[in-house]
Amino acid sequence: MPPAHGGRVSKLRQLAARREAPAPAEERCDLCGVALEPEHRHLLDVSTREISCSCRACSLLFDRREAGGGHYRLIGDRRSRLVGFEITDAEWDELRIPVEMAFFFRDSVAGRIRAYYPSPMGPTESLLGLDAWQELDLEPDVQALLVDRSRGCWLVPIDDCYRLVGLIRTHWRGFTGGGEVWEAIDRFFADLNRRAKETTWRSSSAASRT
Repeated sequence: MPPAHGGRVSKLRQLAARREAPAPAEERCDLCGVALEPEHRHLLDVSTREISCSCRACSLLFDRREAGGGHYRLIGDRRSRLVGFEITDAEWDELRIPVEMAFFFRDSVAGRIRAYYPSPMGPTESLLGLDAWQELDLEPDVQALLVDRSRGCWLVPIDDCYRLVGLIRTHWRGFTGGGEVWEAIDRFFADLNRRAKETTWRSSSAASRT
């Protein structure tokens, strides 16, 4: 996924605002146009990785992987904080990610795990090989492993990761980001912890995690 531009920037900002403020009354389902509740589901276009807002009725239509010919996938709403999941400094250094935060997901089109990290310009991909991460047991396309090395690790819906990217892109100021962006990030993870259930992760090696 290249850095966000155009309509994708707008969608990132919408996701960022989802928990920063009530959803605007005019927000509508991207499929049928009906007005949406503040809390609603999202669909992922597997080929373009664009995210669409979905009303309850449209969400139910895509609640099976084969629905719509597999073009759209319904993004889940379950979140787990992984207890016992650790990434060593050496494992992280191998990724050459310049920040302490990243998310990983299984791309069914590319047939591999992909890693991105948030930046002021949008989501940026690590282009290194991720052979040691191929065994991550993630629901293809719509579930991600979100890692913040100072806070912990979570299994989350992929739109949570894009919402985090949107927060950073929207609030970042200057070279260091400014206090506003770090407060927004703290609120994001506080909200995530309130919504997530703790799950024990039993594997201790990135190369053998399942």
